[in-house]
Amino acid sequence: MSKMLDEIRQQPDALERTLKSGLEAARRFRKRLGDRRPRFIILTARGTSDNAAQLGRYLLEITTGIPVSLSAPSIYTMYGASVDLKDALVVAVSQSGESTDINLVLERAVDQGAFTASITNESESTLAQLSKDVFLVRAGKEKSVAATKTYTGQVLMFYLLAYALGAPIDLEELHRIPDWVMAALNAEPDVAKVVERYRFMTDTVVVGRGLNYANALEFALKLKETCYVVAEGFSAADFLHGPIAMVEQSFPVLLFGAGGPTWPSMKQMIEKLHSQKAETLVITDRANTDVPAIANRSIVLPVKLADRNTWPADLYTPIPYIIPAQIFAALLAVEKGHDPDQPRALSKVTRTM
Repeated sequence: MSKMLDEIRQQPDALERTLKSGLEAARRFRKRLGDRRPRFIILTARGTSDNAAQLGRYLLEITTGIPVSLSAPSIYTMYGASVDLKDALVVAVSQSGESTDINLVLERAVDQGAFTASITNESESTLAQLSKDVFLVRAGKEKSVAATKTYTGQVLMFYLLAYALGAPIDLEELHRIPDWVMAALNAEPDVAKVVERYRFMTDTVVVGRGLNYANALEFALKLKETCYVVAEGFSAADFLHGPIAMVEQSFPVLLFGAGGPTWPSMKQMIEKLHSQKAETLVITDRANTDVPAIANRSIVLPVKLADRNTWPADLYTPIPYIIPAQIFAALLAVEKGHDPDQPRALSKVTRTM
C-alpha cells in the first residue's frame, strides 16, 4: 500500500485532532479581533494550499460577506511592489510553513500593520513564527509528496476562520465531518471498481462549481502529480466559455455533483456533455438522487450531505467529496505503474520566489 493511500485513510483522526485544537485557536482569534472586522481578506498560498485557499475564498465570502482575494506573491518577490493592506486580514497557508514567497508576503503584511494569521501543519516552521495567530493543522507528518490530509486539514481551518469572523458555521456539523470522511472512505471499493476503466487515460478535465470548484482544481492537481495525466480543473461556468469545445466522443470528464444551489447548472453541464458523447464520472452523495440516472458512472458517498438543514445546502460537502477523488488518484497511479509517493521532479517542500 502506498503512503499516499495510508495518509488518505488517516484523515478522520487527523481532522478530529485539528478540529479540537483549531476551535481553541478560532476562539482566541475571535477575541483578539474584537470589533476590528477586516475590510477585506487576502489569502496567500501555493500548490495544494492554494486550492484550499480557493475554497476558503468561496466559503468566507458566502458566509461572512467580506471580500476575499488570492494574492500573487510575485508582486512582492519580483516586482517589489508596495500594496496598501490597511484594515486587511492577510492569511498565509502552507503545509510546510517554509515556502519562501508565502512567508515574504506575510512579512510585508506584518510590516504594514495588517492583521495576520497563518495555517500550517508545522508548529516550528518559519511561517508559524511570523504571525501571532496560528491555525495549526494536526495532520501529523505527511510522508507522501502528494498532499492529502493536510489539504482537508487546511480546508477545515477555513471553516473555523469563518466561524471566528462571525459566520453562521454550525459547530455540531463541523464535529460530524470526521464521521462523514470515514463514510467517504467506505466508498473505496466503488472507486477501485471504476479506476481500471481509466488506466489508459492521458487527458481529462475536472469540473466543479461554487464550494466544490476548488476540489476540481485539487483533483486535477493530484492526477497531474501522481498519474502524469494532463488534467485541468474548471468551474462549470468557465468551462462553457470556450474549453468545452475540446470535448469529443468518449472524452473523460470528472465532475463534483453536490445538491444545492450549484446542481441545476451542473446537471445542465452533464446533459450537454452527453450530447457531445463525452464520458462522465460524477462524485456525489446519497442526497442527490439525480446523479446515478444521468451520469455514465458515479461514486456515491454513503451519507446524505446536501439535504441537511444548512444554508447553502452544499456548505459541508467539500471535505467529504475530495476523499474519493484522492483515492481515485492514488489507485490510478498504481494502476498505471507509477509510485504515487514519489512523483518525478517533485519534493515535499517547494521553495519559490
